[in-house]
Order: sequence, then C-alpha cells, then structure tokens
Amino acid sequence: MAIRVTLDRILLERRMSLTDLSEKVGVTLANLSILKTGKAKAIRFSTLNALCRVLECQPGELLSFEPSEHDAIEEAADKAAE
Repeated sequence: MAIRVTLDRILLERRMSLTDLSEKVGVTLANLSILKTGKAKAIRFSTLNALCRVLECQPGELLSFEPSEHDAIEEAADKAAE
C-alpha cells in the first residue's frame, strides 16, 4: 500500500510508549500496534483526530504517500486504457 504510517517516528520524538498513547487516546494497544506496523487497511477519522490531539501533530505528520511499484503499474494501465 502506498500510504505509510509514521507513528513509530512520532512516538520516538515524543518519547512516548505505545501503551501510554493507547491509554491517552482510548484505542486498544492491539489496534495501535496494527497501525504502527503498517498492517492497517483503514483508519477512522475519529482515531486520527484523537492521535493528532494527543500527539499534538497534523495528519500529514502521521501519514505519508509513497507510491509502490504496483501503483506505477496501475497508473500506466489506466493511461493506456484512455
């Protein structure tokens, strides 16, 4: 997936553990772990809002777009179909 979650970097910068974040945000440790490891397929805006509030950051600091090879192939196929 081309969307990357940079939660680990933010936590390191804030010197906060995933457990502390879980308690402050009200999201289970398991769900935050899935998000942190990049295994999440989606994130609710309410969760993103809570993370940004607690971590005092913007959504763009937590998420980044990094096109994958698969994305480039899909884009080329879309252009060829036009």
